[in-house]
Amino acid sequence: MGFTIAHTNINVLDLEKSLAFYKDALGMDVVRRKESKDGSFTLAYISDGSSAHQIELTWLRDKGTPYDLGDNESHIAFIADDFDAAHALHSEMGCICYENTDMGIYFIEDPDGYWLEIVPKRA
Repeated sequence: MGFTIAHTNINVLDLEKSLAFYKDALGMDVVRRKESKDGSFTLAYISDGSSAHQIELTWLRDKGTPYDLGDNESHIAFIADDFDAAHALHSEMGCICYENTDMGIYFIEDPDGYWLEIVPKRA
Protein backbone atom coordinates (compact mmCIF):
# COMPACT_ATOMS: atom_id res chain seq x y z
CA MET A 1 0.00 0.00 0.00
CA GLY A 2 1.36 3.44 -0.92
CA PHE A 3 0.30 7.04 -0.63
CA THR A 4 1.08 10.13 -2.68
CA ILE A 5 0.64 13.69 -1.45
CA ALA A 6 -2.20 15.28 -3.40
CA HIS A 7 -2.53 18.79 -1.99
CA THR A 8 -2.09 21.09 0.96
CA ASN A 9 -5.04 23.25 2.00
CA ILE A 10 -4.97 26.81 3.27
CA ASN A 11 -7.98 29.04 3.83
CA VAL A 12 -7.98 32.56 2.41
CA LEU A 13 -10.13 35.65 2.96
CA ASP A 14 -9.79 37.12 -0.55
CA LEU A 15 -9.42 34.39 -3.16
CA GLU A 16 -8.61 36.68 -6.09
CA LYS A 17 -5.96 38.54 -4.09
CA SER A 18 -4.41 35.22 -3.05
CA LEU A 19 -4.48 33.85 -6.59
CA ALA A 20 -2.71 36.98 -7.84
CA PHE A 21 -0.09 36.71 -5.09
CA TYR A 22 0.70 33.05 -5.79
CA LYS A 23 0.88 33.78 -9.53
CA ASP A 24 3.14 36.82 -9.14
CA ALA A 25 5.36 35.53 -6.32
CA LEU A 26 5.65 31.84 -7.26
CA GLY A 27 4.34 31.43 -10.82
CA MET A 28 1.49 29.18 -9.69
CA ASP A 29 -1.65 28.84 -11.83
CA VAL A 30 -5.14 27.55 -11.18
CA VAL A 31 -5.52 24.00 -12.48
CA ARG A 32 -8.97 23.25 -11.08
CA ARG A 33 -11.74 25.19 -9.43
CA LYS A 34 -14.83 24.01 -7.55
CA GLU A 35 -17.67 26.20 -6.39
CA SER A 36 -20.42 25.04 -4.08
CA LYS A 37 -23.94 25.11 -5.49
CA ASP A 38 -25.08 27.47 -2.74
CA GLY A 39 -22.07 29.80 -3.09
CA SER A 40 -20.83 29.12 0.42
CA PHE A 41 -17.31 28.18 -0.64
CA THR A 42 -14.89 28.12 -3.54
CA LEU A 43 -11.87 25.86 -3.88
CA ALA A 44 -9.05 26.80 -6.23
CA TYR A 45 -6.26 24.29 -6.77
CA ILE A 46 -2.99 25.88 -7.84
CA SER A 47 0.11 24.21 -9.22
CA ASP A 48 3.68 25.04 -10.16
CA GLY A 49 3.18 22.98 -13.32
CA SER A 50 6.09 20.66 -12.62
CA SER A 51 5.09 18.61 -9.59
CA ALA A 52 1.94 16.67 -8.78
CA HIS A 53 1.52 18.43 -5.43
CA GLN A 54 -1.03 21.25 -5.44
CA ILE A 55 -2.14 23.91 -2.99
CA GLU A 56 -5.88 24.14 -2.38
CA LEU A 57 -6.96 27.69 -1.60
CA THR A 58 -10.32 27.62 0.17
CA TRP A 59 -12.55 30.68 0.34
CA LEU A 60 -15.53 30.57 2.72
CA ARG A 61 -18.32 33.09 2.07
CA ASP A 62 -19.25 33.49 5.72
CA LYS A 63 -15.70 34.07 6.98
CA GLY A 64 -15.09 37.78 7.41
CA THR A 65 -12.25 37.93 9.93
CA PRO A 66 -8.62 36.87 9.52
CA TYR A 67 -7.76 33.26 10.26
CA ASP A 68 -5.96 32.52 13.53
CA LEU A 69 -2.64 31.05 12.41
CA GLY A 70 -1.43 30.50 15.95
CA ASP A 71 2.33 30.82 16.11
CA ASN A 72 2.49 30.24 12.34
CA GLU A 73 5.02 27.46 12.87
CA SER A 74 3.98 25.44 9.82
CA HIS A 75 4.88 26.43 6.29
CA ILE A 76 5.19 25.23 2.71
CA ALA A 77 8.68 25.23 1.16
CA PHE A 78 9.52 26.07 -2.45
CA ILE A 79 12.79 25.39 -4.26
CA ALA A 80 13.92 28.36 -6.35
CA ASP A 81 15.89 27.40 -9.46
CA ASP A 82 17.31 30.98 -9.48
CA PHE A 83 17.50 31.93 -5.82
CA ASP A 84 19.00 35.39 -6.41
CA ALA A 85 16.31 36.34 -8.95
CA ALA A 86 13.60 35.02 -6.61
CA HIS A 87 15.02 37.05 -3.72
CA ALA A 88 15.10 40.18 -5.89
CA LEU A 89 11.47 39.64 -6.99
CA HIS A 90 10.25 39.04 -3.45
CA SER A 91 12.22 42.04 -2.17
CA GLU A 92 10.58 44.19 -4.83
CA MET A 93 7.15 42.80 -3.88
CA GLY A 94 7.86 43.57 -0.21
CA CYS A 95 6.75 40.11 0.92
CA ILE A 96 9.96 38.85 2.57
CA CYS A 97 9.16 38.45 6.25
CA TYR A 98 12.21 36.57 7.56
CA GLU A 99 15.70 35.73 6.32
CA ASN A 100 18.21 33.23 7.67
CA THR A 101 21.39 34.04 5.77
CA ASP A 102 23.38 31.41 7.70
CA MET A 103 21.08 28.70 6.31
CA GLY A 104 20.72 30.44 2.93
CA ILE A 105 16.92 30.59 3.07
CA TYR A 106 14.16 33.14 3.51
CA PHE A 107 10.42 33.28 3.99
CA ILE A 108 7.73 35.27 2.23
CA GLU A 109 4.30 36.03 3.65
CA ASP A 110 1.09 35.64 1.63
CA PRO A 111 -1.92 38.00 1.96
CA ASP A 112 -3.38 35.90 4.81
CA GLY A 113 -0.16 35.72 6.81
CA TYR A 114 0.97 32.21 5.82
CA TRP A 115 4.75 31.89 5.64
CA LEU A 116 6.29 30.25 2.57
CA GLU A 117 9.93 29.14 2.71
CA ILE A 118 12.18 29.79 -0.28
CA VAL A 119 15.25 27.57 -0.57
CA PRO A 120 17.89 27.43 -3.28
CA LYS A 121 18.19 24.47 -5.58
CA ARG A 122 20.99 22.36 -4.13
CA ALA A 123 23.18 19.87 -5.90
